[in-house]
Amino acid sequence: MSDYKPLGKTTLSPEVLITITKMATLSVPGVSRLAQVPARFERLFKRGTDGVELKVEDNLVYLDLFLALKPDVHVREVRRNIQHQVARAIEEMVGMDIGHVNIHIEDVDYPEGA
Repeated sequence: MSDYKPLGKTTLSPEVLITITKMATLSVPGVSRLAQVPARFERLFKRGTDGVELKVEDNLVYLDLFLALKPDVHVREVRRNIQHQVARAIEEMVGMDIGHVNIHIEDVDYPEGA
């Protein structure tokens, strides 16, 4: 059985990468929600959904994340944690390397009446 070689190939939908990214991002303390991706011309050339823009090039994953944070968090610490968690999740789950994880803070969710 040592000569066994699997036949066929595995394909990975971009939506899988987006789902992994969303789950990893939302697991970071201080993240309130994903925000709307601003409408821009270059968005026509990228895949994405609310909160995530994705580009895959030469087996590298490039991500732009648009987020709302909870109040009273240390933004730099949350940013670092998001970048670490997302990169680790993508690398461990699908074996792809990260080109960049850019974080765009679009809002802070304060409780009503605050």
